Amino acid sequence: MNVETNNIIGAVRYEPSEKAQELCEKLYLAAKNSGTRRFHALYDKVYRMDRLTSAWNQVKANRGTSGIDNESISDIVMKGEYIVINEIHQTLKEGEYRPRQVERVYIPKPDGRMRPLGIPTVRDRIVQTATKQIIEPIFEADFLDESYGFRPNRSAHDALEEIRKTTNAGYKIVLDADIKEFFDNIDHDKLLEFMHQRISDRRILKLIRKWLKCGIMDSRIVKESDTGTPQGGVISPLLANIYLHEFDKFWTQQTRVKGKLVRYADDFVIMFRTEKEAELGLKLVKAKMEELGLELNEDKTNMVDTREGKEGFDFLGFHHRRIKSRKYKKYYTQKRPSNKAMNNIRAKIRNILGPRAILNWSIDEVVNKVNPVLKGWMNYFRFGNSSEEFTQIDRYVHRRLALWWSKKRQKIGIRWKTDFTWNKFKKCGIQILSGNIIYWSRYSNA
Repeated sequence: MNVETNNIIGAVRYEPSEKAQELCEKLYLAAKNSGTRRFHALYDKVYRMDRLTSAWNQVKANRGTSGIDNESISDIVMKGEYIVINEIHQTLKEGEYRPRQVERVYIPKPDGRMRPLGIPTVRDRIVQTATKQIIEPIFEADFLDESYGFRPNRSAHDALEEIRKTTNAGYKIVLDADIKEFFDNIDHDKLLEFMHQRISDRRILKLIRKWLKCGIMDSRIVKESDTGTPQGGVISPLLANIYLHEFDKFWTQQTRVKGKLVRYADDFVIMFRTEKEAELGLKLVKAKMEELGLELNEDKTNMVDTREGKEGFDFLGFHHRRIKSRKYKKYYTQKRPSNKAMNNIRAKIRNILGPRAILNWSIDEVVNKVNPVLKGWMNYFRFGNSSEEFTQIDRYVHRRLALWWSKKRQKIGIRWKTDFTWNKFKKCGIQILSGNIIYWSRYSNA
């Protein structure tokens, strides 16, 4: 948890980092030392000024949009950060805090559908962040190694590396699972029951319930629900992990079948040695999901036979498939950007370079617009066997940039071999993907 020290808000100086970090470490160690301990007296630590200051710094750094109250981060800065934080402090301390409805927004998915997100107000995000900082260490002490999503010091690449090692160790039948509308179907009562196993401070549980029940503002209509937690809230990923921790525990403790679970948020794979074990494993998974009030998405849940490269599967943006080594004559699992990931990056580049409005831009302006997109994509997919795909994207960007160059000069055709040549493409400052692959991993020396 990175929190700035010596933070100044208004005319008041705070030095919260060391004390805040020390408290989190104490909570984590206490929870780790006793798996049955329930924690009380947490609420007063949420509304401490140094805690709220730390939370505000994090919210401000994330630069999110405003909620239904239209109060933005810049509005708070103009009003006075200390004033707003003190107002939040007082409402929490006096028990008068009431979260506003979450604003529903929709963002397009690559397949043309829309993904619903819930945007809390900036003030609610501050309170959620402060609460998360306090309770996360307690639950983090319980979370299992099989869980990788939205956890401190864990990443998607850790999960991907575990898949590589496990499939190479002989677990070649893969259950590639997807939970149907998971965030919309979290049972509030079950979630609070799971949280109550570790937290006895009723004011914290009441705070969580308020966020679950505050409602969603969708096209100016308030919708209330007894299930679900909106994607987009600061606290939502932690609540999701708390809920699915029950599934993680079930799977690792059951003895009927042996299979290695790798879960990232609501997406997971389980790797088995035989088809028979995989079939039994699927039945167990469905039964536990039903107990949690969830179900698998049948259209997106598949049993994959990776033996001798028969089939592959997509997970966390990569396509995983076993490839025969020319040198050792054995099959090893490789990962490369999935077709979906390739189409996504092409669409982003096309959306930047396609509009006629950018024909008035200079080459430097265009490159500065494209490079952050390419670098972000490259930094994620460079860990793997992505050299061929990187070359394809380089060629695609070259063609699109050459077409822009040609249109800018009112010429016909792409002219990427005569005018905007490969040498000119490389020298314009564009991010070249080829040559940036990292085959080894810092996550394991296996």
